[in-house]
Amino acid sequence: MKKKFAIVAAFLLSLTCFAVAQDKKPPASPPADAECKMADGKTIKVHYSSPRMKGRKIYGGLVPYGQVWRTGANEATSFVTDTDLTVAGKDVPAGSYTIFTVPNADKWSLIINKKTGEWGIPYKYESDELLRADMNVAKTPSQVENFTISFDQGGGGCTMNLDWENTRASIQLQEKK
Repeated sequence: MKKKFAIVAAFLLSLTCFAVAQDKKPPASPPADAECKMADGKTIKVHYSSPRMKGRKIYGGLVPYGQVWRTGANEATSFVTDTDLTVAGKDVPAGSYTIFTVPNADKWSLIINKKTGEWGIPYKYESDELLRADMNVAKTPSQVENFTISFDQGGGGCTMNLDWENTRASIQLQEKK
């Protein structure tokens, strides 16, 4: 009797393990990282979740115009710099921050916030803002399925690019000398 019970229990356990393994799907908005290395080896690092378009209207739809967006999915996007920066003429001391954006059809704003470890929305951290700065907005040459943050390095700094759907929002980040 004990032997039959052990066999049945082992079978049910393996069946449960198989079912759990089958449920493991890749996340809808997988984690992603971007990094810019300055000429002197100092870095800017961004950690975010990368949502997918999946046929949806993104800007002015899923991401409403004129409202603060967590700039990705899930947790708010982290922004870590180990060097002092100048962004749109404003100082950003070395440290850990959270970035948000306010997208519009023709103008975006970048928000660098001192509060870290936040889920993202609703946005209730105005009192912790370090700065708001205008971003450049352009159309991408082709549709971008996965939300992507990237850096172009040059001229003593980096340009941070946010690409998704048919939009690129970018801003220059200069190392403060």
